[in-house]
Amino acid sequence: MQTGAGVAASATEAAAPRTVLFDFDGVLIHGDSFAMFVRDRYARSFPRKALALLCAPWLLLVLPFSRRRVLRALVHLALLGVNEASYRAQAQAFAAALVRRPRQFCRDGLQALRRHQAAGDRVIVVTGCEDALVRGILAELGLGGIEVHASRLRGGWLGMRQQWHNVGRRKVQSLAQHGIEAWQVAYGDSMYDVAMLKGAAEAVLVNGSPKLCKRVEKALGRAAIRVEWY
Repeated sequence: MQTGAGVAASATEAAAPRTVLFDFDGVLIHGDSFAMFVRDRYARSFPRKALALLCAPWLLLVLPFSRRRVLRALVHLALLGVNEASYRAQAQAFAAALVRRPRQFCRDGLQALRRHQAAGDRVIVVTGCEDALVRGILAELGLGGIEVHASRLRGGWLGMRQQWHNVGRRKVQSLAQHGIEAWQVAYGDSMYDVAMLKGAAEAVLVNGSPKLCKRVEKALGRAAIRVEWY
């Protein structure tokens, strides 16, 4: 039997706000938001498309060994000659256009996020999307004040370059760098979110195929909560 002090402590613990983590791509938005931005950059610039075609033989040679290196090269080409101020303006303009696309965002995911906010939970978006872009999108959705831990770019003499790619275990590392080492709920949609999901009492897998669910649950060592969001 609990003492009065024990009951009070339990009640306080139950009433305490929880820390809740949300991935962004595939959870709050359908698709890869930064990839959409990069594709838009190529679509608007014939010289960039031509440069990518000139680099195609090298890209095809490297692809079997490192898909990540090829993707990074394509990002660098898309941002060639772009300084930090210009990049931020372009990211904001793209964010404003993106939120006007029909059925682009996950209605159920945004509703779940807002329910956590209404309950007083500390909500943090932890994503591989680039920081300025994801913040711009969230601001356009009316979520400008939310905490964000994202990938970062840095300015270079040839244009913007990758500084921190916030995927996989790096998501947990970025949280730890800001003193966040415990959370109660985490929402993810891929194997890249396993480290984040593993630290949560409630690990929620969004729109996972049966095969993905089995892989994620094997990595977690326990069952995940499975949800279908649209």
